[in-house]
Order: sequence, then structure tokens, then C-alpha cells
Amino acid sequence: MSSARLPGTPRLLRALNDRAALELLLSRGPLTRAQLGELTGLSKVTASQLVERLEERGLVARVGEQAGGRGPNAQMYAVVPSTAYVVGVDAGPAHVVAGVADITGNIVGRTDVSIGDGDDPVKVVHAAVVEAAGAAGAPIDRIRRIVLGTPGLVDPKSGEITFAWDLPRWHRGLLTALHDDLDRPVMFENDVNLAAIAEQHSGAAIGTKDFVLVWLDRGVGTAVVLGGRLHRGSAGAAGEIGYLPVAGTQVSRDASRRSKSGFRALVDAVAVRQIAKTHGFKANGAADAVRAAIAAGTAGSPFLDELARRISLGVASVGLVLDPELVVLAGEIGQAGGADLAQRVQHEVAAIAVVSPRVVPTEVASEPVLNGAILTGLDAVREEVFGSTA
Repeated sequence: MSSARLPGTPRLLRALNDRAALELLLSRGPLTRAQLGELTGLSKVTASQLVERLEERGLVARVGEQAGGRGPNAQMYAVVPSTAYVVGVDAGPAHVVAGVADITGNIVGRTDVSIGDGDDPVKVVHAAVVEAAGAAGAPIDRIRRIVLGTPGLVDPKSGEITFAWDLPRWHRGLLTALHDDLDRPVMFENDVNLAAIAEQHSGAAIGTKDFVLVWLDRGVGTAVVLGGRLHRGSAGAAGEIGYLPVAGTQVSRDASRRSKSGFRALVDAVAVRQIAKTHGFKANGAADAVRAAIAAGTAGSPFLDELARRISLGVASVGLVLDPELVVLAGEIGQAGGADLAQRVQHEVAAIAVVSPRVVPTEVASEPVLNGAILTGLDAVREEVFGSTA
């Protein structure tokens, strides 16, 4: 074993200090050398050497001066945004949205590409990535990761799509095809899982180790986070609550898994519009119907109560298996319902089960899947780029 791999060697300590400094510059920068020394516990000399190393590697640069002290103004340093880029992609049945973020996490380019029924997914994703990169002014060779959020199942072992609800042309082999086409590292992740990552980073689940995100939209799904980490299951099917058999609904034996049955038949957008119509609320979309019922006050309560009772069947089932401390209602319907619907669901779950998790609406205002994809890409790329300082 080489000395560079031994614990406590100068090279390893330098690498650890460099990584700590880079993380501080991302979260609290710009900073002076003295401030980096104070925050890392390093001496002024060691902190200065650290900054020089990072400057030589092109990872940090001077971005200004700190005025007000005695003597010359201290130089301020920050991570160079253009060091690397990531692309997040939210793939839906009608369009693909791509966003480009620099290594600091700032989204610097975005595009929206429409999908036709017969469009080749490789060409669609290629166009979205290239257009977003162009809008960002990001050279393709500096894009270090492309993360695609897709409905359906992603095999945790191979990373391949095994089943994509709403995207029948997305299939096994697409991961390799996209990698070969774009010549960049590509990964798939379930869209609801990505929404949970966004919720954990900047939404209602900040600081929560065990929580469940219930996605209520065109489709229905759940993301499970245990001990702060996503739980995907052996086949990537953990959280596919839309297929949960529920008494009173059709139980399908369709191997293609495209038939509508189980819990999804009770609470997806089509079902919510039907409930709303029954209670006298007509709207173009399910989320609009929910918002109209909330605005109607007591007149909307019967509709919201019935919807909460239906949602609680799925939430209680998940709660009895996992006993999470928090359940987040997301997707267009969960977001539209806000605290009004969430409180009703919490009350219903407590009434029918021996668990009573706190139920809250999402706090991620927009594009949770895209944001989750970007965050996933950033985690991987920062590990690669910052870890390379070793």
C-alpha cells in the first residue's frame, strides 16, 4: 500500500482540508483566507497554502476584496462556477424539460422540448440537453452528469428503465443509447424519488430522516426516505403505491401494468375530477377543482373530505409498514390541496390506523422533479471534482 493511502498522511489531510474548504465556499462564500482558516481551524499559513492549491487547480478564484480592516484589503475567494455543469431532465408524456446548473447549484440554462407520439427519445433528450447547454453557455465537455427523471421503474442495479408509465418508447437499452449519443455520463431516476430529494433539500422535509412523499397527479406514487436516504427496493418498485390493491377497486392481472386499478383508480387526476363533478365542482383540471373547493369554504368540505378519505387509505397503508414521522403530499393535487387537504388526511389516517404521522403539503414551489435531478447530479459531480483534489 502506498503512503498516500495511509490515514493521517500529509497528502490525505490536505485532501480533506481542501474538500472542507470547497464545501464552505459553496455554502458560505465568498470568503477570505483568514475566514477559511477560522472556519476550518487551520492556521493562516496552512489556509493560504490551501487556497493557492485550489487556485492552481482552477477550482477557486478571487472575486473581490473585503474592505474595512487595517492594512490592505483582504482578497475574497469563491468556487469557479464554470468548473463543471450538470443537466437535470424532467421527462413527461408531452414534453421534456431540461435545466443546466453550474457546480455552485445556480440554474443557468433551461429549455422545454415537445414530444410527439412517435418521437425517438434519444433525439428528444439530445435536443433538450444541447438547447439547455446552449442557453447556459456551457460547453458540452464540461457537463459532467445528466440525470433524467422518469415515471415508472428504474432498476437500481443496472440503472436501466424497466417500465415507464406514460412513456412507452422509453425502454431497456435507452441508458446506453443516450450515453453513446451524448458522450456524457447519464443516469435515470424515478421522478417521484427526485421530488423527494428536492423536498429534503429545500422543502417540507428539511432535517427529517424518515419521511414519505405521496405524489398525487396524473399518476400516483410514493417516495420513501429512511435514515435520510432513498429506499428504492430490490427492483426499484418501492413506493409504487398506485398499484396498491384497495378493497372496492378492480384488481388487475395485466402484466403490462398499464391498466388502471388499485389505489391509483381512487385518487389520480381523472378520479379527482370525477369526485369534484359529483360534488358540483367543474374544472378543467383536478388541481383547479381542489382549489375551487377550498375557495368555496364550507361548501367545498364534502368534496375535500371524500378526497381525504381516499388518500388516507394509501397513506395509512404506507404508514403501517414504515411508520414515518412525516408524510408530504405533492404533485399538482397535493400542492393545490395545501394545508387544508393535508390536515384532513392526517385526521383520517389517525382515525383508521394505529399510526399518526404528521401530514403536510409540499413546500417546493415549482419543478420538483427537475430540481431533484439537478441536486442528484450536483452531489455526484461535486464528489468527483472535489474528490479529485486528493
